[in-house]
Amino acid sequence: MKYDVTVIGSGPGGYVAAIRCAQLGMKTAIIEKYDTLGGTCLNVGCIPSKALLDSSEHYHNANTTFKTHGIDLENLQVNMDQMIDRKAQVVKDNVQGIAFLMKKNKIDVHHGLGSFIDKHLIKVTNSEGKTTELETDKVIIATGSKPASLPFIELDKQRVITSTEALELRKVPKHMIIIGGGVIGMEIGSVFGRLGAEISVVEYMDEIIPAMDKSMGKELRKSLKKLGFNFYMGHKVTDVNATSRSVTVAAENKKGETEELKGDYCLVAIGRKPYTEGLGLENVGIATDDKGRIEVDQQLRTKVDNIYAIGDVIKGAMLAHKAEEEGSFVAEIISGQKPHIDYNLIPGVVYTWPEVASVGQSEEQLKEKKVAYKTGIFPFKASGRARASMDTDGLVKVLADEKTDEILGVHMIGPRTADMIAEAVVAMEFRASAEDIARMSHAHPTYTEAFKEAALAATDNRALHI
Repeated sequence: MKYDVTVIGSGPGGYVAAIRCAQLGMKTAIIEKYDTLGGTCLNVGCIPSKALLDSSEHYHNANTTFKTHGIDLENLQVNMDQMIDRKAQVVKDNVQGIAFLMKKNKIDVHHGLGSFIDKHLIKVTNSEGKTTELETDKVIIATGSKPASLPFIELDKQRVITSTEALELRKVPKHMIIIGGGVIGMEIGSVFGRLGAEISVVEYMDEIIPAMDKSMGKELRKSLKKLGFNFYMGHKVTDVNATSRSVTVAAENKKGETEELKGDYCLVAIGRKPYTEGLGLENVGIATDDKGRIEVDQQLRTKVDNIYAIGDVIKGAMLAHKAEEEGSFVAEIISGQKPHIDYNLIPGVVYTWPEVASVGQSEEQLKEKKVAYKTGIFPFKASGRARASMDTDGLVKVLADEKTDEILGVHMIGPRTADMIAEAVVAMEFRASAEDIARMSHAHPTYTEAFKEAALAATDNRALHI
């Protein structure tokens, strides 16, 4: 079998790359190691976690705010089996949707481990050991990432688990200890915290979600404490011991004192690492860096002229939508077009409640670069729409250039900010000023008015409702 392009990996980056290649008239194949398409995101990442976040938020609201809304319930309880089954159905529907898109775009799907024989020949070994060889002109590596761990931690997948196992728990933990205060830990912690679990977060840094603007972590921590989260900031994990029924985590604080936490589960959520095992990169002369990433140029081409790499296996944020943009980008590069990606405008989102969303530069980054800026902040407690829905935690922060007023960064924590951030991305793509947003009419009452008010605050401190 001979193809113009072969994509290895069917996650958001891989399947989007394959679709775009097919749209541009290339004979395209996609190789997926597992039985279902969609990669980590659709199977054990973005989609199932959001399904459980949604279900747990419904329960939490029924348990805590429905009475205030005038809705009385009796015998409220969690049915974890049904919750996990619904999540599985959501995953199944999305995976089937990707399979349909492959057929629609006439993309050949090969299930098995894809491995380079040489730069134009790929061997696919299926689960039964049967091999097939594909001849190809171009190759796009989109094999994604897998959960990272620490050398001394044994992931038994029973008591010491990753996000993959956490998404399959059919019993609410009594006490879940989470190592890592990043996005994955806070989202999964939110699921079980809402359902009644005690959550303890052990984080090495001084703040949670440390990759985002510091004020976002500070605000999120306030909100999660209301759920009963316990935070151990500036703590270094030194040991994890599990038995058949419990797990003990030892962590050292800044004073050098060791504290022990005992729970029934320990979720290791310290990030993810590129997954390139079995690819046979050595057969084509491609090496990885000290973090396991493949080096690429500005066109996302590796050192081998016909092989490209996208998504989590290269530098940059490990985000599904970043991988999608790169998938389309590479397909268009191969076809001779001249696309572009502005990595500064790839938004980041944390799907807790309140949600956290960010795009552009943080205050810390602007200070480091010695950029003169001004700040506008508007709290959701001053929003009529937020008061009506009882979602008053959080704020919107707009950072604008002190001289030109161009928006340099937008950071939001509050209700539906995952959707609200899109307006900021559009504004920054067209290099809007804070005053541009301040002078745009926003429907009332909506959450998005908070963005307008923050822009007003950044424009000569003109916010109207604080």
